[in-house]
Amino acid sequence: MAQEVPDFVREGLRNMRLLRDGERIQATSLTGGVSSDIWRVDLLGAGDTRSYCIKRALARLRVADEWQAPVERGYYEILWLKEAFAIRPQNILEIVGEDRFTGSFAMEYLPAEDYASWKQLLAAGRVGVDIARAVASAIVNIHAQTAGDPRIARKFATDDMFMSLRPAPYFLTAARRNPALAPVLQALVERLMQTKLALVHGDLSPKNILVGPRGPFIVDAETAWYGDPAFDLAFCLNHLLLKCLWRPASRDEFLDAFTVFRDSYVEIVCWEPVHGLERRAVSLLYAMMLARVDGKSPVEYLSGAADQNLLRGFASEGLLQPEATLAAVRDRWRRTLAA
Repeated sequence: MAQEVPDFVREGLRNMRLLRDGERIQATSLTGGVSSDIWRVDLLGAGDTRSYCIKRALARLRVADEWQAPVERGYYEILWLKEAFAIRPQNILEIVGEDRFTGSFAMEYLPAEDYASWKQLLAAGRVGVDIARAVASAIVNIHAQTAGDPRIARKFATDDMFMSLRPAPYFLTAARRNPALAPVLQALVERLMQTKLALVHGDLSPKNILVGPRGPFIVDAETAWYGDPAFDLAFCLNHLLLKCLWRPASRDEFLDAFTVFRDSYVEIVCWEPVHGLERRAVSLLYAMMLARVDGKSPVEYLSGAADQNLLRGFASEGLLQPEATLAAVRDRWRRTLAA
């Protein structure tokens, strides 16, 4: 159902010169995000209708804990989308307008009747190893094409912003709630923030991957940062492991997708030895598992104490004694669930 058009949408469309004389605006709020206002906008003219997705970053994220974040992250999202589109246009939506005054930007709208988030498909048991392969190929090519690039490093020197969006609310919050693990998590954060290798998306979650007739599209790059590409690898793999608790009937398919994602990713890695990247990804993966229970943004589908305790125990053990490979993490997770 169409809703009242927000002022920032109307002003943004005008400033982006997307609104033509005589066109009416029909706007519908899109759900699913905690960090942004996102709207579908239909511009109704005499002879046609044009549809866009309009987005603006929020200063306070929609989570239970107090979580403020810099709104300039919207600017860096635009930059990430432009750089990534130049590398991987088949998996990135094109920016069609941006407005610094309202802090908003416009991109192509993918119709909901044709596109669903990968999270929605996973929830329905439609795991799709082909999706895992395509997403891994897209993100690793973005990493490979930006690795060691001083221009990209200067453009995405967003350490403070990234810290406020990921390490602090995820890992440092989990450290405060698990004092025995605090030294390990603090050391992990220090290593993470010192690793400068490639352009990182920072929120490579299934909810930020839209799947439809033209394949998967990666969206929501508000946490863009020049840093450790192992972060993106671990971030997506973490969600595939967590889904095993959410939808136990599809456990084997989730683990197969984990394997395909990891294998598809590492076969393109060219900027460093795979074993070093994989070791960092293992420790990040364990930290992320713990953070999705004890960080500021816990996953909403793990509300039962039994699942939370299982995940907390598994992640804690892995942080203290991490394996050398992601396959070993997967196999231990499989054994833990079977038990």
